[in-house]
Amino acid sequence: MKVSYYPGCSLDGTASEYNQSLEAVSKKLDIELAELKDWTCCGASSAHVTNDKLAVGLAGRNLLIADQAGMDLMVPCAACFQRLKAADKHLRAGESIKGLPRKYEGKFNIKHSADMIWESVGEKKITALVKKPLIGLKPVCYYGCLTTRPPKITDAVNPEDPQAMDDILKALGADVKVWSYKTDCCGGNLMLTNTEIAKKLVKKLFDMAEEAGANCIVVGCPMCHSNLDTRESSILKENGDHYNIPVYYFSELMGLAYGEEHIDKWLNKHFTESKSLLKANNLL
Repeated sequence: MKVSYYPGCSLDGTASEYNQSLEAVSKKLDIELAELKDWTCCGASSAHVTNDKLAVGLAGRNLLIADQAGMDLMVPCAACFQRLKAADKHLRAGESIKGLPRKYEGKFNIKHSADMIWESVGEKKITALVKKPLIGLKPVCYYGCLTTRPPKITDAVNPEDPQAMDDILKALGADVKVWSYKTDCCGGNLMLTNTEIAKKLVKKLFDMAEEAGANCIVVGCPMCHSNLDTRESSILKENGDHYNIPVYYFSELMGLAYGEEHIDKWLNKHFTESKSLLKANNLL
């Protein structure tokens, strides 16, 4: 199976562990990732609040490259996914954007990485590759705002209760916990402009994860990961909380279950200590 791949700016820098783990897991699953040639920033997360045509144009340029490739497009970043889907809707509706060199055909699907893996690979193969079942892990899966909403843009079947990461983690042997906060906002876009509100939103997610009986949070978005992972220690200090809930990318845990040798390197990039839980359950 070969798909186009748009890593986006974060996975090319601050979220390199997400990129590396996703590439490793895709190889295991016989998914060939064909990175878009000469891809550029899609404009997330500022272009759409600056200029509508710029927002469509920046994302649209990458869509034209994917259009020429003619394969379904895997997008790991939730913000990139949202912007590409929004531009796709505009271009399919016939909106003309100055600077785009040719007509957009749109003969491909745009999917978030978790949805692409679950829907295209399926439970049987995901389970068959497991060398180290994730027994002892009790994750809640956090999808954030942008992979499912608004559904008229994302085409999400169940925008309030997405399931792809839940299903993947269950197939790996984890005891996935049910909670109703999987699509609540973490305040990522407010962390620099209104830090106090953002920290309250992050604290609520950790509180609710603990209430659900989780011992970790699993994400598929570099912005959500950064926001949760970097703020947990300060929230603990400021509020006297006691929980220690590491935040993992779903692809990192897939790599762990598949015996990937680079798992230690990926986890070393996390701000919140994330190895003790795995060692306590004989997973590292």
